[in-house]
Amino acid sequence: MTDEKTIEIDGETYVLRHDGEGLQVGRRVDGDVTWLDTVADSLLPEAARSAVQSGDTSNEALQTAVRGVLEAEVRRGG
Repeated sequence: MTDEKTIEIDGETYVLRHDGEGLQVGRRVDGDVTWLDTVADSLLPEAARSAVQSGDTSNEALQTAVRGVLEAEVRRGG
């Protein structure tokens, strides 16, 4: 996945992109993307890594991984 993809999680829309080091998760605000976190590929389950590669944002493993990133952001106070 070389370009940005959108993914809907619990009624909210987020932006995903692979930056070479991992999966970046962000949120579009007023036309700009605020990147929340980057997750190393090695930390993602194989099914989520495959979904990232194919751009399948409906994949359940990828959605679960993104939920985890979002939960971590909330816990950090972001």
